[in-house]
Formats: sequence, structure tokens, C-alpha cells
Amino acid sequence: MKQVWPYVFVGVGGAIGSIARFWMTTAVDRAPTQSFPWGTLAVNVLGSFAIGILASFAVAEGRTALTPSMRQFLMAGVCGGFTTFSAFSLQTLELLQHRHWLAASGNIALSLILCLVAVAIGFGLGSMLNARAA
Repeated sequence: MKQVWPYVFVGVGGAIGSIARFWMTTAVDRAPTQSFPWGTLAVNVLGSFAIGILASFAVAEGRTALTPSMRQFLMAGVCGGFTTFSAFSLQTLELLQHRHWLAASGNIALSLILCLVAVAIGFGLGSMLNARAA
């Protein structure tokens, strides 16, 4: 029975992350510019930032270390359900199929750069917050 709990943590976290993704993407995509997937980009950048912070709390030498159950719930579950790489891939393909070369290239470049920057900033911020008091 103990082996079931990681799946429960990931599943519940994934449901929460998926609902949050749907809400945020819908809210952001209400903007008049519908030709670019801003909602997916925003979700992926925010998810990258969040997983960066969580990853910094997963290291044992900090003040606060996430338990394996919390890592499963928050990182694999919530962040995994929240970020939308498959949606990013499909939307980029659709932009390419409609010959929106600049928008597709921009989506690829912005997603890659902003998400890498967000995860690095999140990890740095989390490391500062999680540093042991000297």
C-alpha cells in the first residue's frame, strides 16, 4: 500500500496544476491578441520559476528541505500538471502549419529563453530563502 502514495501525491498535485493551468491560460488568452499563445507562454514561464524555487528547497543542506512526498506532490504533480510543454509543441506546430514563421520562431525562442531564465531565478531565490542562517 505504501507504494501507492507517490502516485496519489502526483495525481492530486497534477489535478491541481491542470486546473490552475486551464484557469490561467483562459484568463491570459482573453486578450485581443489571439494569434500568439501568450497563455501557454505565461504558464510555462511561471511553472519554470516555481519548479526552480522548489528544486532549491529539495536540497538537503538548506534550512528547509522538501520531503520526498512533498517533492512528488509539488514538482511532479502540481508543476507537471501546470506546465504545458505538449500544448506549446502543438501550438508551435499550428503556427508553422499556418506559415506564421515569425510567431512560431518567437514562441520557441521566448519559451526556451524565458523558461530557462525563470527556473534559474527561481532556483536562486529559493536558495537564498533556504540558506542556513550563519
